[in-house]
Amino acid sequence: MSVMEGSLFEWFGIDPAYYVIGLIAFALILLIIIIVQGVKIGRLHKRMDVFMSGEITESFEKEIKLRFDQIAELKVVTDRHTGEIKEINDFIKFPYSKMGIVKYDAFREMGGNLSFALCMLNENNDGMLLNAMHSHEGCYTYIKEIINGESYLELSEEEQEALSNALNVRNYMDK
Repeated sequence: MSVMEGSLFEWFGIDPAYYVIGLIAFALILLIIIIVQGVKIGRLHKRMDVFMSGEITESFEKEIKLRFDQIAELKVVTDRHTGEIKEINDFIKFPYSKMGIVKYDAFREMGGNLSFALCMLNENNDGMLLNAMHSHEGCYTYIKEIINGESYLELSEEEQEALSNALNVRNYMDK
């Protein structure tokens, strides 16, 4: 007799009653699981009905709306602050951020190195060179314009050194 001629139960050699009992047990387990899940869903519906009714829901909705309004307000403030920070950063590029100073004795008779050459440059190496020469008769102050790190007027040794110091400093706080 071939496998195809007999029934499936005969081929496995197990009594069909065992199959029926196994299927009934499996169906009972599934029924119990369905009932437990139904009870859990029923409890969840009751809790949700209590939560969604009355003052709790209204205050919850008000709280959510308040938070969304605050987020929108923060977005407006953040955008404004971003613009202000950009303006400040653009403005900061122009003030003097690189400085070089050389103190010296202008007339070699006074001592104390009371004269000085001060160079102040911005990020583009534009700025001014201030030279204050101190003598017995008084103090003489000269200013020279610096454009792209160069002066169109002749510089003294001390002025050239102050300019060089300023050009070589990334920021006057670094020195």
